Amino acid sequence: MKPFTTFSMVARCVKTSALGVCVATAVPSVGSVVPHAEEGVGAIATQASTEISYGIKGLQLLKMGFSPQTALEAMLKEDKDRETRQVTIINKDGRTAAFTGKKTIDWKGHFTGKNYAVAGNMLVGSKVIEAMASTFENSEGELAERLLEVLEAGQKAGGDKRGKVSAALLVVGERQIETRPFLDLRVDEHQNPIEELRRIYEACKRWSQSQ
Repeated sequence: MKPFTTFSMVARCVKTSALGVCVATAVPSVGSVVPHAEEGVGAIATQASTEISYGIKGLQLLKMGFSPQTALEAMLKEDKDRETRQVTIINKDGRTAAFTGKKTIDWKGHFTGKNYAVAGNMLVGSKVIEAMASTFENSEGELAERLLEVLEAGQKAGGDKRGKVSAALLVVGERQIETRPFLDLRVDEHQNPIEELRRIYEACKRWSQSQ
């Protein structure tokens, strides 16, 4: 699979136990491959040379009781191309794990904090994930809103050095109404994907408040 050079975050809300992933990139349709999440289990972002099995199998391992670090190490051990991967994981308890392969493209790196993990590759510099981490740590409110703010901060700090094409927001366990048990928003191709994601999010929020 072609590289999904991105900036992303996996996170957990302490108050609601909601779990989520936000991601943006200069490649179309990032929401179809990078973010993975399951309510009461965990959230995973798999990027760089994206391998979706890290999301699928990773959630299965978390559900079986493996810690994020143990699950990540088990999957990396079986992957001969692991040095081309970048993966972040958070579980229902807020425990995290992250990996950035040596063959991913600069600028590359990750950072884990309390109830979140942030990562990126082919970025303009470390300031992107630093801005994202700082924004999350200093934000309050619903997890979806906080993660949108994180994406906006990452883009403002420079984002993907090739430009911007797609973005996605996936949040589970943060119910607005019973018929919408999760939030799965995607902008697959747009000149300003994060701005468009914000517009769609605000439209969904207005609709849910009217129900």
